[in-house]
Amino acid sequence: MKPKHRAHCRWPAIALGAIAFCLSGDVALAQQSPHEQRGLTLLRAHCEQCHAIDKVSESPLAVAPPFRTLHLKYPIESLERPLAEGIIAKHPTMPQFRFESDQVVDVIAYLKTLER
Repeated sequence: MKPKHRAHCRWPAIALGAIAFCLSGDVALAQQSPHEQRGLTLLRAHCEQCHAIDKVSESPLAVAPPFRTLHLKYPIESLERPLAEGIIAKHPTMPQFRFESDQVVDVIAYLKTLER
């Protein structure tokens, strides 16, 4: 009987490690509350074209602040009213928008995760 080659025996572990690495973003999403998940989904749909909405990325638009720094300027809860009534930015490239009250709860919940 021919002995098995060592590299041949390691492939399942390597494959599982690669799969785990690829799914790690989904695991982080799965660890978030439903409010936080919905908030992230809303920000991906409406904000990430200009703003960084995670803990590490740079904003695609230089004048758009990364959302991870918002809590350094404002208590996150203080954004509830502007998000519901409509944010008007001081620069013309930002569209005016407003969220429904249940969406505001979700966005605030996600923004609070960026403080940790």
